[in-house]
Amino acid sequence: MATVKLWTDAEADAHPEVKAVFDDIRATRKSDFVNNFWRGLANDPAHLKRIWGQLKEIMVADSAIDPLTKEMVYIAVSVANGCSYCIHSHTAAAKAKGMTDAQHGELLSIIGLAGQTNHLVTAMQIPVDPQFEVKG
Repeated sequence: MATVKLWTDAEADAHPEVKAVFDDIRATRKSDFVNNFWRGLANDPAHLKRIWGQLKEIMVADSAIDPLTKEMVYIAVSVANGCSYCIHSHTAAAKAKGMTDAQHGELLSIIGLAGQTNHLVTAMQIPVDPQFEVKG
C-alpha cells in the first residue's frame, strides 16, 4: 500500500502543473498510461516536474548509451538498491525496447555475480590495484 496519495487523472486535470507533466509523460511515451510512481510524485508538483525532467534528460534523450542498455543498467541498480517497483517497471521498459529472455537471464547472472564479488572484496578489504587507479 502506498504511503502517499496516488493522484487520479481527474485530480491531475484540475492542477495545471501536474496536468502538464502527465500530458508530457503520455506524449513522450506515446501511451495513455501514467504509472503509479508519477501519480505519487504528483503530491509535490515541483518535485514531479523536476524528476520527470531528469528522467527525460537521462533516459529518453539521445546519448552515447543506447536506450536498452540504459534500462538494463537501471535494472541492475534497482536490484542493488532493493527497489521492487523499479525492477518491475524497468524490466518491462527493457522488454519493450527489445530485451530478450536470454539477455534478461544473462543480466541477472551478471547482477548476481557482481553482488557476490562485491561482498567478497568488501569483506576481505582488498586494496585497489594501482593499474585500476584513474591517472590525472
